[in-house]
Amino acid sequence: MANFLLAYHGGGEMGGTDEEKQKNMAAWGAWMQQCGPNLVDGGNPCSNAMSVSKDGSKEYSGSEKISGYSVIKANNMEEAVRAASMVPLVVDGSGTVDVYETFDAM
Repeated sequence: MANFLLAYHGGGEMGGTDEEKQKNMAAWGAWMQQCGPNLVDGGNPCSNAMSVSKDGSKEYSGSEKISGYSVIKANNMEEAVRAASMVPLVVDGSGTVDVYETFDAM
């Protein structure tokens, strides 16, 4: 099995009321349970971002800033995409997920 990085875009609001927040967290918990042992790293939300280059670092201003990430195991890209399609921010339409296959460099 390979590891896949799921990079989240959007879906940043956790809901205004306590009930909405609990519903959102329950949806993420259910997705993580569906992944079972294939969930390598549940990840976290992301906020501040910097862009680093040879010329120095600056505040990230790109339109593709990620809002969070997770790492899963899957047999192939098709399975990873299927898992990504069940991520709560995709299901509720508040965001998208980019799926990247990772590999051992050393």
